[in-house]
Amino acid sequence: MSKFKKVLALALSACMSLSLLAGCGGEKSPSASGAPAGNGGSDGAAGRVYWLNFKPELDAAAQELAATYTQKTGVPVQVVTAASGTYNQTLIAEMDKSEAPTLFVIGNQAGVKEWKDYALDLTGSAIANELNTDAYNLYDENGKLVSIGYCYECYGIIVNPDLVEKAGHSMDEITNFDGLKKVAEDIHANAATLGFDAFSSSDMDGSSSWRFTGHMANLEYYYEQEGQVWTECPPTLTGKYMDNFKNLYDLCINNSLTDPKELATGGHDAEAEFKDGKAAFFVNGSWEYAAVKDAVPNATMIPYYCGVAGEEKAGLNCGTENCWAINANVSEADQKATMDFMVWLVSDPDAAGRMVAELGVLPYKNAPESTNGFLAAAAEYTANGCYVMNWATNFQPNVDAYRATLVAALNQYNADQSDANWEQVRIAFVDGWAAQYQAVNG
Repeated sequence: MSKFKKVLALALSACMSLSLLAGCGGEKSPSASGAPAGNGGSDGAAGRVYWLNFKPELDAAAQELAATYTQKTGVPVQVVTAASGTYNQTLIAEMDKSEAPTLFVIGNQAGVKEWKDYALDLTGSAIANELNTDAYNLYDENGKLVSIGYCYECYGIIVNPDLVEKAGHSMDEITNFDGLKKVAEDIHANAATLGFDAFSSSDMDGSSSWRFTGHMANLEYYYEQEGQVWTECPPTLTGKYMDNFKNLYDLCINNSLTDPKELATGGHDAEAEFKDGKAAFFVNGSWEYAAVKDAVPNATMIPYYCGVAGEEKAGLNCGTENCWAINANVSEADQKATMDFMVWLVSDPDAAGRMVAELGVLPYKNAPESTNGFLAAAAEYTANGCYVMNWATNFQPNVDAYRATLVAALNQYNADQSDANWEQVRIAFVDGWAAQYQAVNG
């Protein structure tokens, strides 16, 4: 294993993700390859593969890989990609069909509880034997290996260092919230002269709100753990670090290309704004590297600096919400076909290379080296003794309902940044957690 993989695997194994099914990447409609859905290929191969893909940004590559595999083997492979933020609803609908998915995602312990009876035990399986770490495996209460990670990721604030320098600043200034605030507010104040602003848009529509109600919310959850990493969803929150969440959120929406009052309906392309050099900062994750690296080759990622004491030693938010499961209720032929396809994806040089190019890192022994600069930044922070922020956000209870309430409260606050409206955000954040926990657990 390379030095990069060793460092990153060590960093991320400490924060194994128990994720929520909340998508990353831009909004896309469900799509499917042209492969037939029935059993058997042109050469008489048994079994079929139906991959219900979790990651919209992987869709194009997944469709091409599916077509290539069918051409090589004769096994029909269908790929359907759920729109961002709709995976759980799509999974429920598709699992009720006669030709149900054979390959799907179970990404957290809540998902394990809900879908374990649909999942084949992967213990000792061919795909499990390809892993180079078991840090991302999810088990049920009986030790059944329900799902295994197929990539791991990091998120934080993506930065264009060239624009920071063009504004008369240095990345060396940004080691905590005070430094980030100073740079961002100066860029925003001089945006008309500079020709770019500090932050790209922070839209609250379905294609973008998860960056804040899911990912940025993690900073409050992470610090509320107080060093005791959650192993199950806590019934309540204290909201102790809500002021820190507010620090960073306010900085993003008030030093941006877009007026906060215009964020509710969406329609702004934050990725394009960053790629086109219109913004120096872009709140997102490692999955964006492939999309931005050509336009911004020096792009890097910094932590969620938010004013917490000692945050100079903060690293990135690292983990995964991408864990494959095989449908235990389809035929043995379909299960075998799906297993063979999975092994091919992570071990064939060309297929695994395409997967790495799109996803950043595959935790499989025969996968190529990662060239993802944001994951390299995560590894560098860890190598320098910085702490990794685990994905505590993955424990959000009744996630869709919880986040919908947060979006509503944040939209009210964006329209009028009063103390009273921020209190509504706090209520949605903290009291909403308790309410959704009760809704799920009684």
